[in-house]
Amino acid sequence: MTALQTRLEAAIRTVPDHPKPGILFRDITPVLEDPLLCRAVVEGFREALQATPIDAIAGIESRGFLFGMPLALALGVPFITVRKKGKLPYRTVSYAYDLEYGRAEVEMHQDVVTEGLRVLVHDDLLATGGTAAAAAELVRMQGGCVAGFSFLIELSSLRGVERLRPYNTGIVRLVTY
Repeated sequence: MTALQTRLEAAIRTVPDHPKPGILFRDITPVLEDPLLCRAVVEGFREALQATPIDAIAGIESRGFLFGMPLALALGVPFITVRKKGKLPYRTVSYAYDLEYGRAEVEMHQDVVTEGLRVLVHDDLLATGGTAAAAAELVRMQGGCVAGFSFLIELSSLRGVERLRPYNTGIVRLVTY
């Protein structure tokens, strides 16, 4: 275990029965309250991704923005927002996907991904992988390449990695539960 993993595990708060009974919610707000740890998180992602060619980062609303944008700044690449349907002001491309109890849809502006652009998909948490796969499909629909995925936390029991395997890219996660 790395020093960063140890620091993150100590900072991430586990909240039982939120948002419903039986769920162990992994709360990252204590991480956000520690600027030195936040800086270390961005550096940890940067180091883990240094061998990956990345032209842009697509951060998933909303917690994927928290470390996705600073990582984009650290790598010197553009940041692309992936948001819930209806939240972006300009022309969009959208992708609908199934959830455990229904459907969801995410969007990005249609002019942000160009042919061959290598895009890292970033979010705070990898659970079932549905939202990350939907963001990856938005990239592919516009001719971009999915360069990889990065997450602060992976919940391994939900097997999201398997849903992302068809993209044949690396998956970086700093902490796994």
